[in-house]
Amino acid sequence: MAQNDSGNKNASPRKNPATGRFGLIFFLVILATFLFVMFTGNGASQNGKEIPYSEFITRVTSGQVEWVKIIDQRKIHGFLRDVRNTDGFFYTYIPYNDTSLMDLLAKNNVSVTGGPAEVSVWYYVLQIGPTILIIIFLIIMMRQTQGQGNKAFQFGKSQAHRYEGTKKMTFADVAGQEEAKHELQEVVEFLKNPQKFIKMGARIPKGVLLVGMPGTGKTLLARAVAGEANVAYFNISGSDFVEMFVGVGASRVRDLFEQGRRNAPCIIFIDELDAVGRTRGAGYGGGHDEREQTLNQMLVEMDGFETKDGVIILAATNRPDVLDPALLRPGRFDRQVTVAMPDIREREAILKIHASKIPLDEGVDLQRFARATPGMSGADLANLVNEAALFAARKDKQKVDSGDFEEARDKLLMGVARRSMVMPEKDRRMTAVHESGHALLHYYLKNADPLHKVTIIPRGQALGLAISLPETDSYSRTRGWLRDRICICYGGYVAETLIYGETTTGTRADLQTATDIARKMVCEFGMSGELGAVTYGQEDEPIFIGKEIARHKDYSDETAHLIDLSIKKILDDTKALAESIISEHRDELERLTEELLAKETLDDAEIRVLLGMPPAHPEEQKPKDATVEAADAPKPTDAPQAAEASPNAADANARNDGEPEEAKE
Repeated sequence: MAQNDSGNKNASPRKNPATGRFGLIFFLVILATFLFVMFTGNGASQNGKEIPYSEFITRVTSGQVEWVKIIDQRKIHGFLRDVRNTDGFFYTYIPYNDTSLMDLLAKNNVSVTGGPAEVSVWYYVLQIGPTILIIIFLIIMMRQTQGQGNKAFQFGKSQAHRYEGTKKMTFADVAGQEEAKHELQEVVEFLKNPQKFIKMGARIPKGVLLVGMPGTGKTLLARAVAGEANVAYFNISGSDFVEMFVGVGASRVRDLFEQGRRNAPCIIFIDELDAVGRTRGAGYGGGHDEREQTLNQMLVEMDGFETKDGVIILAATNRPDVLDPALLRPGRFDRQVTVAMPDIREREAILKIHASKIPLDEGVDLQRFARATPGMSGADLANLVNEAALFAARKDKQKVDSGDFEEARDKLLMGVARRSMVMPEKDRRMTAVHESGHALLHYYLKNADPLHKVTIIPRGQALGLAISLPETDSYSRTRGWLRDRICICYGGYVAETLIYGETTTGTRADLQTATDIARKMVCEFGMSGELGAVTYGQEDEPIFIGKEIARHKDYSDETAHLIDLSIKKILDDTKALAESIISEHRDELERLTEELLAKETLDDAEIRVLLGMPPAHPEEQKPKDATVEAADAPKPTDAPQAAEASPNAADANARNDGEPEEAKE
């Protein structure tokens, strides 16, 4: 929930766009004038046309010159006799010191005058114009930077924003996260009644580090703490400390803590702490000196104040593993609070908070969609509600109904439906065969998650998708589930081979996923009978080096050969199982393919009727999760993410975390 901007006392007033445009226009006009003067000379009058000096002498000798004016003994202006128009005026330049010139002019009755050169106002413009332009430019730039809250010559000042809105955010505005709120309640109690802890000799933590995946509500919790305690709240990002100028970061840290002391009691919240708090000296070639100096200053400042001052430091990060150990020792960030992904009850509560802001149809069962979204963060759920509202608005509905939520969920999980894409009938049929192979295995593997939906409508980069829904929130997976998972990945490959005698490039992502799961079973999960309960391939991942570079082989070549054999055995066994099931139920595969070609999308109930199976238990019909089937195998601590996306001919799937795995070939 965003704070009202009116509560930001440090926020700069909005700059009037007309002022900026006027300054720019003024500057351009002055520049154009300067350039015009520069290229048109010094502005002195050039009377008549220029004639050579030799011609001038000839005309004087012949008596054609009536008068001349000699300027600075260098230039001659004159007028010819018996000429009554502007063509009579002329000028020339004296090329040398002609001592006989005055005698010649007097001899031919030429009137002679003299004087200094004419200097126009443009001459002075040329002299002082550049200086004036530079001054005007600097004034405009300073006004611009001041309007953006980044005042010139104040680089060392803290960029923290202070929030003191009239509407306070409290723990009631944060759904779920009961454990995190309980941990933070002590901070609230201390800020409200510090004597309660001081008289008992207790020391409240100086700093609290909020750790969690992106979108779980770390920033929201920090603002809720400030709202509950009714104290000032300073918000700054870790990246705001580091600038191109040496010493700016350390100066900003000092200024930030000084602001906190002046406004005590207060909360200082540093978002994305890993941007400035990474381990010092990490990576090849050492660390960034300016960043490390900023971190050093932060460590000194945290040691330099006491909690009795009424200043509590909150920080948030999703990479606690890269933080410098000095930050995490007692006396600095004493306490780490894990902000976990919401469970089903918390997801329902989050959906209710966001759904309260939209006109919701009475028939919408938010608990059903809470079951359908394990692994989604609070930010993901907020996006789900927003997408549902957008779908309803496009259809000119008065309220958001369940159909809109279904479309929004499918869009977030599978991508936008590309209904305008026209596929050749041959490719369309091959896609249907491929997806039918995946779908069929869900009904004949005992450890497989229930199938929710299968479609051949292209979505995102995928030409077809098979979506499964785990029955419950799971935080670990069994060996049987992983083997069945690999078997389902082979469903499209086996179905294509059985029907057409060959496969397509659409199996690439399926094979890649199956191989990755098998490798993790052998090397990470200790699920290989041949190698035993041992992990292979330790990862030493420096902060600034990728996994591929950091991973080293801690086993012999003979063991590597055994690992390859074990992986291949798992893949061969699961592939053989898929071939056996699909071959035995080929008639059902063909019926499913034809029905999928006719309707394009089938759900679990329709497939069960088609296969002659009894309907599932009503509780099992409630969607509980949806992910892409070709995703990576979840780690033992991962939330279930098990939907299958297996397009034909050119597949592109999504990982468990929702990031695209590969593009079309």
